[in-house]
Amino acid sequence: MNKQAFTTYETAWCPGCGNFAIIETLTGVLNQMETPPHQVVLVGGIGQAAKTNQYITANGFSGLHGRALPAAVAIKIVNDDLTVIVNTGDGDSYGEGGNHFLHNIRRNVDITHFVHDNQIYGLTKGQPSPTSDPCDLAHKTSACNLGATFNPLLIAIAAGATFVARSFSGDKKHLAQIMEAAIRHPGYALVDILQPCVSFNKKNTFAYYKQRVKPLDDTYDATNKLAAIEKAMEFGDTIPIGILYQEQAPSYAAKRPELFDAVPIVNKQVNLGEVQTLINSYI
Repeated sequence: MNKQAFTTYETAWCPGCGNFAIIETLTGVLNQMETPPHQVVLVGGIGQAAKTNQYITANGFSGLHGRALPAAVAIKIVNDDLTVIVNTGDGDSYGEGGNHFLHNIRRNVDITHFVHDNQIYGLTKGQPSPTSDPCDLAHKTSACNLGATFNPLLIAIAAGATFVARSFSGDKKHLAQIMEAAIRHPGYALVDILQPCVSFNKKNTFAYYKQRVKPLDDTYDATNKLAAIEKAMEFGDTIPIGILYQEQAPSYAAKRPELFDAVPIVNKQVNLGEVQTLINSYI
């Protein structure tokens, strides 16, 4: 591992995958922030996006499908000095991981969650995900939802998330700005990144998004929750990108100071005799 800078390894992604722009941008942002690689933990679940932690020179943890968030929360609580970043897909985050998604919002643990949203299950070759577009049975060209499409930004804002944003992997400058703001936010930060799957999603392509994404202008007030809810509901001919909502609120650490004192839990002395006694009491 290069101990001074973040670098990347060869990946197993398809040529043209939207994940390449995400990993390149994330690596650049981390280097610009000058956070040492050994102070960063990248967490993933299962899926193409979840492989990100295997391709960057930093600490990494791969959890079960849909279970990246609880692992990330545990890592942050045990060692608050670490910068914890989750990279998962839309299926991993909002499908299998939907329950953890909701409850992590409620707790406001200081972790960053980048969702590589290609509106499809790419690793298993093209099944519809919670964010897949509704089906148009007359012109079906890709995986689609027969039921309602899950709106992660709307759900997050309504559930009380303190940082909710969207970006597009086809605009690396915009993505870098959003990533850095999310990492610096003191609390749970969600960034839903529109990321085309060139192999299995033939509808939501780079060209499709480039025609529709529209950055929020300078007059937009990201502290206005009602305005944020309205923006979160816009997803069609126009797709707003940027920080839809942000507020300063006590993080989980502020509410549980006994877990986040001067000595991180990972460095606290443990009486192994007491631990063994506790274990024996359950035998």
